[in-house]
Amino acid sequence: MTAPALVALAHGSQDPRSAATVHALCNQVRDMRPDLRIEAAFLDHCEPSPAQTIDRLVADGYDEIVIVPLLLTAAYHARIDVPAVVQEAANQHAQLRIQVTEVLGDDVLLDVLDRRLRAVLRRTRAREVDALVLAAAGSSDSRANASIVRLARLWGARHKLPAIAAYASAAPPATGEAVRAFRREGRRHIAVGSYFIAPGFLPNRAEELALEAGAIAVADPLGDDSEVAWQVLTRYTVGAVELVPLPA
Repeated sequence: MTAPALVALAHGSQDPRSAATVHALCNQVRDMRPDLRIEAAFLDHCEPSPAQTIDRLVADGYDEIVIVPLLLTAAYHARIDVPAVVQEAANQHAQLRIQVTEVLGDDVLLDVLDRRLRAVLRRTRAREVDALVLAAAGSSDSRANASIVRLARLWGARHKLPAIAAYASAAPPATGEAVRAFRREGRRHIAVGSYFIAPGFLPNRAEELALEAGAIAVADPLGDDSEVAWQVLTRYTVGAVELVPLPA
């Protein structure tokens, strides 16, 4: 019996580094599970589209697919765009079974944030950090933003440092505002974690605003870290189990 195909569904960006990062992440997952068919797809800006990827998998004989959204919060794209992808596929392929997993965002990614931040602190030769800002995309969905606030608190608690969530769009505070708030408290060694999967307009904007406001360092996005790849596989495994029919 062939295992369900895995479709890693990313948002996409006009920044070519974004698609390159997603494909590198998929390669990491393939190295971990060479027995699986693993494909990338993008909601916008890049190809292949979800429909192109799903059509190709169906043509190759797959009748079960697990979609793992490469998203970090259950905001608009997860609630609206991804279900629309599934509905379109169902309309085109009546016998196809698709399971969508939870988004990737999880406490386990704090380890990746730490590695990314340590790397940039080494590059900038920073020796001290007295506050943290967790930069994320931001959403009009208050629940999605609340999940980032919670993660920022956990991140700060693990390092015994004050931490603020900040957003690149749709919600305050912006990263620059968060950095300036810490500076008004007298803190001068403020580091920023980049809670994005891949480079693109929003992480670039978050970095620019943070540095303008006086942050000492801004980490790279999570990228194709092995921990992110394991999270993709973990989500896939749960989704594949959900596709197993229960006995009558």
